[in-house]
Amino acid sequence: MSEIKNENLNLSHIPSIDASTQEKMEFALTFDGYEECGSFGECAEIANSRNHDSLTNLRACLFFEQRRDRFGSDPFGSGDDSSLDYIDELIEKIRDTVTAAS
Repeated sequence: MSEIKNENLNLSHIPSIDASTQEKMEFALTFDGYEECGSFGECAEIANSRNHDSLTNLRACLFFEQRRDRFGSDPFGSGDDSSLDYIDELIEKIRDTVTAAS
């Protein structure tokens, strides 16, 4: 998938809860959190504080979790269900936010 700006994001872009982890991680990369938040540090701050007060912040959190997975030592699907649950929670909140804006 290529980058999708918030104003162009619609429900058809958002993976279902039953989608594969790979599909969810690909969706996370449709948003460049570093660019949208202004820096790696700003994106990390939003993600680490789990700031979910806007669509941008939700997508930044999801993006950062994908990057954390990509460059970390404990990838999603390696037995830590809480990480996968958090990804699902973010995607559902993104879906709810997009639905509410429609």
